Amino acid sequence: MRSLRRFFARLLNLVTGQSRDARLTEEIEGHIALQTEENLRASLSAAEARRQAILKFGGVEGVKEEYRGERGLPFIETLLQDVRYAMRMLQRSPGFTAVAVITLALGIGANTAIFTLVHAVMLQSLPVRNPSELYRLGNDNYNCCVMSGLEGRYTLFSKALYEQLRDNTPEFSELTAFQAVAPAASLWRSGSPGDSRVGHTEYVSGNYFQTFGLSPVLGRLLSPTDDTRGAPAVAVMSYRAWHDFYGSDPSIIGSAFTVNTVSFTIVGVAPAGFYGDTLRSDPPDVWMPIATEALEDKGAVKADRPDVQWLFLIGRMKRGERVSQVQAHVTTEVQQWLSAQTFLDAEDRQDISKQIVIFESAAGGVDSLRESYQNGLLVLTIISGLVLLIACANVASLLLARAMSSRLQTAVRIALGATRARLIRQMVTEGVLLALFGGAAGLLLAFSGTRALLLMAFRGAHYVPIGASPSLPTLGFTLTISVLTGVVFATAPAWMSSQTNPNEALRNARSTRDRSPFARKSLVVLQTALSLALLAGAGLLVESLHNLEHQKWGFVTNGRLIIHVDPSLAGYTADRLPQLYSQIEQRFEALPGVLSASFSTHSPMDGLKTGFGITVAGNPEFNAGVEHSPSLLRVSPHYFQTVGTRLLRGRVINEHDAANSRFVAVVNETFARNFLPKQDPLGKTFGILGDASHSHDFEIVGVVEDAKYQNARKPADATYFVPFFQDPVYKDASTTKNMASSDFINDIELNVAGDPNRMQSSAREVLANIDPDLVPLKILSLADQVSLNFNEEHLVERLTVFYGLLAMALATIGLYGVIAYMVVRRTNEMGVRMALGAQPWDIFRAVMREGGLLTLIGIAIGLGAGLGLARLMSTLLYGVALTDAWIFAAAAAILAAAGCAASYVPARRAMRVDPMVALRYE
Repeated sequence: MRSLRRFFARLLNLVTGQSRDARLTEEIEGHIALQTEENLRASLSAAEARRQAILKFGGVEGVKEEYRGERGLPFIETLLQDVRYAMRMLQRSPGFTAVAVITLALGIGANTAIFTLVHAVMLQSLPVRNPSELYRLGNDNYNCCVMSGLEGRYTLFSKALYEQLRDNTPEFSELTAFQAVAPAASLWRSGSPGDSRVGHTEYVSGNYFQTFGLSPVLGRLLSPTDDTRGAPAVAVMSYRAWHDFYGSDPSIIGSAFTVNTVSFTIVGVAPAGFYGDTLRSDPPDVWMPIATEALEDKGAVKADRPDVQWLFLIGRMKRGERVSQVQAHVTTEVQQWLSAQTFLDAEDRQDISKQIVIFESAAGGVDSLRESYQNGLLVLTIISGLVLLIACANVASLLLARAMSSRLQTAVRIALGATRARLIRQMVTEGVLLALFGGAAGLLLAFSGTRALLLMAFRGAHYVPIGASPSLPTLGFTLTISVLTGVVFATAPAWMSSQTNPNEALRNARSTRDRSPFARKSLVVLQTALSLALLAGAGLLVESLHNLEHQKWGFVTNGRLIIHVDPSLAGYTADRLPQLYSQIEQRFEALPGVLSASFSTHSPMDGLKTGFGITVAGNPEFNAGVEHSPSLLRVSPHYFQTVGTRLLRGRVINEHDAANSRFVAVVNETFARNFLPKQDPLGKTFGILGDASHSHDFEIVGVVEDAKYQNARKPADATYFVPFFQDPVYKDASTTKNMASSDFINDIELNVAGDPNRMQSSAREVLANIDPDLVPLKILSLADQVSLNFNEEHLVERLTVFYGLLAMALATIGLYGVIAYMVVRRTNEMGVRMALGAQPWDIFRAVMREGGLLTLIGIAIGLGAGLGLARLMSTLLYGVALTDAWIFAAAAAILAAAGCAASYVPARRAMRVDPMVALRYE
């Protein structure tokens, strides 16, 4: 019999990978566990148990310690032994393992998904050579793309100033310039009629790709000789556009493409993964030399004007150079260059010494996206960390209950010679395994979760150069956070379990007293407090987003459709615009379902802005030469009716305001308040600053209510509206060109009956009938256009709500586990109470009181944590007080209800205990 037992033991060793000593230890534990409590108390001390086990299993010479890493097996082998034992223990408790893994998967998956987005947006370097050597000249991000005059802290540069710095800053091995925005453009391949598509382009200096140290996938990249006036018009296509739009066709090299009516020859394809100088949605599809900007026939040529700043600069600094010294040198160069320019007046020259250039690292490119999302991502990182902490507390509570339930087994191990350090290490190993399994499952959740995050964060974008697939940094982050999580939630239960006294455990083998009530209850209180903070934070964000989206806009979003077009992309010149606009107005107003139609240079909240400095007649303060640049909108008749902006005084622009009639303007309330304080604005005149002979060309004929066009969080900008084609002829030709460039519309507005999105196909047909080349860049409702301004707010709000509900669910499960465990451990006590006369409802109330007390303590602590989280989110809130009592009260009520629900089931079970059964309960 003994030989047969040894044979099967060895066979089991081969299958499970157990060592003989580990198998022997397990058999010893099983033998002792089967003995009755009376035999243990009567005959077993720790030494006696050890001696009898040796004799029973074959007289092994000296019991080998169950865990002997210090003076026995090598560390690696001992670790593998611990891992195998932990795997067996997890297999024996599939329910416990599944609950723990799912809980950890939710916490780790949430953190991994957020880290993927944070890494891509905040930490990812440009895919170029030695990105750490790159520095950007300037550290501010403008919403607009073109400026004139002095900047103070220079961020935008003219081409002439760029060339000055490029040729006189030897500290840079290369210095490149590129357009501050990547505007939409029409692209079509010559010889392929009907293949026109909307893409994005960017003007760059000839050494652009050279500065970044890139090599082409196909053909060649731009060179400095391409960026000279008179050179052939060439362009480089992005790898994505080449791959997705043209099927990686190698014949693309040498092909002619028409970009915004200008013919370019594609000479190369940029390397895969390179999205340009700025991480943004819809990056450039085509890069073109700055010199070719002069080929476009749309207003003034920016490349020829030293007074127009429209370029960002990035340079590759030579090794050994000090940033502060180079920054000071560049600032001096800018000041000296400005002193030599003739476009500055006397007042501007007094401010030349105040002009500075501040450097910032460009390892990640221009930080426009980082600036936009950094606050929201910081909040989400903290919130996802709190969710993981709640998950850890939940699993720690499970492990603690499991450890307390196996005190007798732990006592036997200690009696057999296991050290406390070894016991702790074994339980921590088990916790790390759980966390690794949870991390693997969380990685799968994060993969799909990241895709959802990208859709929320960049709504309305056709393409975002951020991958949802797990990268090496993401895998490293998941592995690290899994190991740390396992150590964190397993250490405390392991330490408490290792403190078991063998003699006491053997004497009280049937004791039902909870040996760790404070630790388990503390974990529940922690989960409840953090859950309240997250629920309150979610409530604040929901209220804030509601306030943002339902504020008083000064226009109507319902029933409005916006069609984004650019006639210049279809080859229209200024002389053809009147006929085009007449057809647009007539055909869209005749469209069934359209109540009114209009067109304008900008529509509300489309992210664009145009402004010129003005002077106001009869106001010496503004005639003193101080530049003021309110927003300018060119609008058609019926514009205010179509967008729903109310007229307050006077009249609106109508069909009689033509090019040969009196120049008129309609202003908003802020314009009148800022430029004509305490005056009747009707009849007053103002003009474009820069030409004294035409300083008061526009007569104010109406005042409309304030409407927000750029920033939803700030008051409306001062704005004036003028008819199309009323362009005064100034002595300064550049001012005339600038005004004439605003004759090109960007938007068509429709006021429709019913759902505006149903009109999209009809709108496309109307445009195609007017001109097949007039391709709409985008069609969406005005409500959607407004909503796209809140992508970050939507992302943070929805995730915070989701994490808050997840945290509440985990906290509820944790509370349920504690109360249920307490009921089980105290079944004997409850039976005694009921035998002595206690009523079932007394037991029910006692259990509910226990759960309610834990919930209330957690809520009290959570109120303080919620206020701290609210202060952290203050930059994301709008129109909400950080201490909004209703939101905190609602969060507390929801959590209290969840706590009552978690306590109800164990309480009902406790009140049904049979006293006779309970008295025999072990």
